[in-house]
Amino acid sequence: MSSSTASSSEIRRSILSDHAHTQRVSAFSSVMTFWWRALMKIRHVPEQMFDVTLSPIIFLLMFTYLFGGALAGSTGEYLQFVLPGILVMTVIFITVYTGVGLNNDIKKGVFDRFRSLPIWRPSVIVGALLADVVRYTTASTVVVTLGVILGYRPEGGVIGVVLAVALLIVFASCLSWVWIVLGLLLRTPESLMAVSMMLLMPITFVSNVFVMMLLMPITFVSNVFVAPQTMPEWLEAVVDVNPVTHLVTAARDLTSGTFPTTEIGWVLLPSAVLLIIFAPLAMHIYRNKG
Repeated sequence: MSSSTASSSEIRRSILSDHAHTQRVSAFSSVMTFWWRALMKIRHVPEQMFDVTLSPIIFLLMFTYLFGGALAGSTGEYLQFVLPGILVMTVIFITVYTGVGLNNDIKKGVFDRFRSLPIWRPSVIVGALLADVVRYTTASTVVVTLGVILGYRPEGGVIGVVLAVALLIVFASCLSWVWIVLGLLLRTPESLMAVSMMLLMPITFVSNVFVMMLLMPITFVSNVFVAPQTMPEWLEAVVDVNPVTHLVTAARDLTSGTFPTTEIGWVLLPSAVLLIIFAPLAMHIYRNKG
């Protein structure tokens, strides 16, 4: 019996020893794991990609062929103008999914399991953000490909389009931190979607087409669909300070073959402000959420 007891004690000590503990994985490895997890969620629930693939197709076709003739006199000419705006609008709208995914994990209890793991804490969020870059790139590819099929011909060529998409992804990734904070604070994904729409609509869609539609609670306040010069002076002043306006202008210039240094600066500045404010705030809430 004594030898059996001694053997059991040795086994317990072995299990509880530091050497038997799970080793902490590297930050890169944990980030890549959560990146792959986010991609697998898309694979198993492909409906998540509807907003990435179908929405830009619907928007581009609708605005080009329903409003293009009235606004520009030619659908072909309007397509050259509106496609960069649709590109920006599409990607900005899907930035909310980072926060929604995190909120779902909290709701299902997975969030607490992740926080108990011996991993680099930010890897859960950083991995999801990297997976969203795949979403942004996919949506951009869909918009540009459809545009080329319809007759869109960017004077800046492939390089101009790539630079425009890269700038858009930088801004979208920084904006995602806002939805991460809200995803950590709000109780349900539905409430996050509602809040995000209230915040995105006033800054993303831009057009006096919708201004004529009783402003649609100030939904479209940028230069996505029409030039600000066509708007009333008071509305033009609001549009001119909207970061999305500068982003759309920069995208149009880049795809046209020019390099708008000033506009790019006005995109990177608010991007940096969003990152500096909301990234630390999100991590603080993440670490201390009960």
